Amino acid sequence: MTPKYFAPRGGHPGQEQLLTDRAIFTEAYAVIPKGTMRDIVTSFLPFWDKTRLWVIARPLSGFAETFSQYIMEVAPGGGSNTPELDPGAEGVLFVVEGTAALTLAGTKHEMVEGGYAYIPPGADWALHNKSDDMLRFHWVRKAYEAVPGLPLPDPIVANEQDIPPTEMPGTDGKWATTRFVDPADLRHDMHVTIVTFEPGGVIPFLETHVMEHGLYVLEGKAVYNLNNDWVEVEAGDYMWLRAFCPQACYAGGPGRFRYLLYKDVNRHMNVSALSGGARMPTPFRTAAQ
Repeated sequence: MTPKYFAPRGGHPGQEQLLTDRAIFTEAYAVIPKGTMRDIVTSFLPFWDKTRLWVIARPLSGFAETFSQYIMEVAPGGGSNTPELDPGAEGVLFVVEGTAALTLAGTKHEMVEGGYAYIPPGADWALHNKSDDMLRFHWVRKAYEAVPGLPLPDPIVANEQDIPPTEMPGTDGKWATTRFVDPADLRHDMHVTIVTFEPGGVIPFLETHVMEHGLYVLEGKAVYNLNNDWVEVEAGDYMWLRAFCPQACYAGGPGRFRYLLYKDVNRHMNVSALSGGARMPTPFRTAAQ
């Protein structure tokens, strides 16, 4: 089945439209519906020509702190030779509309819809829209957590249509994940995957775990349980989940429900930061001492 990818168009609603929408921001999760991604909430970046973006996640103290996520919109002739200004940031690109001309580590790639790229920290890369149509893609950024003895991950350029989804055990194919990175490769400290539910597929328990999540709905609709609130979501909506936010979903149909998923993985929890740095434990002493 040919994938479908929703991409925002911007614009503004008429003055007659009701103000009530499905946007939610709580201490445990946020839902940013597609209807909020209008012209007035776009941003711009240094050294990106003919480009605007929607920032749909950014580190917030006390909420989700590991990543940022943009929906980039690059007009014909636009792009950047200096896209990333933070040498410690790694990135993932996922194309939802149009064609991107990516140069990564000296190699040129043409990324079409469904195209994925992993960009290691400090990599030399550039991206342009050399077509006559608008280019829209997701850009997920994270500060890479280096581990002594583990080298940096290699660059990856792929397309989801070339990767067979991995079915979840016992689901008869109703729940599957398209993985661009080998889960056993511990050089990676984040995964960006595509999760697919066939109509009637479910997450049959409330997942409650340390990983932060960003979920952008690429296709279809479902009902999601977020911290015991049932929320309807559809293509173009975005869910932003704090660590340990309980989550489950039911894909009611009529078509597939698919989303682009970010999560942080494969690293120790940083406990030294709580006290401002590492320190030796205080020796235990008895009252007699």
